[in-house]
Amino acid sequence: MSLREQLCEYGRRAVELGLVIGTSGNLSVRDADRVAVTPSGAALDRLTPEMCPIVDMAGRLVAGDLRPSSETPMHLAIYETTDARAVVHTHSVFGTVVATTMAELPPVHYNALMLGGMDGVVKVAEYATYGTPELAANVRAALEGRRAALMANHGGVTVGATLEEAFEATRLLEWLCEVYVRGLGVGRPAILTKEQLAAVVERTLNPPDFPRL
Repeated sequence: MSLREQLCEYGRRAVELGLVIGTSGNLSVRDADRVAVTPSGAALDRLTPEMCPIVDMAGRLVAGDLRPSSETPMHLAIYETTDARAVVHTHSVFGTVVATTMAELPPVHYNALMLGGMDGVVKVAEYATYGTPELAANVRAALEGRRAALMANHGGVTVGATLEEAFEATRLLEWLCEVYVRGLGVGRPAILTKEQLAAVVERTLNPPDFPRL
């Protein structure tokens, strides 16, 4: 599947799962010094491969007739400073709720460790106008050492070695946000301690042996 075809496939999935609405959200995937990105102002479930622009690492249009997403500078900034090969940005409901009310998402479940960071915390990048260098810098800082970040009063962003990996990180991020928000409706969600998270890491690295029959 080509880079552009991947964008179409996961764009449709993002809409189907309610991770974006209207023309919000954008995705990109990198191959060497070329980046395929979703176009500006287009609904992700209506994309065709030829609609997706390809830019170089300086943001110059290499192929395609449509304008790249307005968030392309953020995508490129992430590629410049990480080993990511794919970026997914959504305006999912629970992620945006957390991003408008909190400075970080605490570890309410040990699967938060799958998003990077030994503390299990997902940071919320400081607010800046979309498409600006300031937002790109804020997101890059929040992502340091992690696979996911929230964007204040905006949404969320995840990265991966592949578009599938980045997309699954987005699904996990939204699930964690939903667990936390729904938990607040019942009581005060318990937050895992550093010791509890460290025990999860230890068990993952050194799984127990089971006796053979």
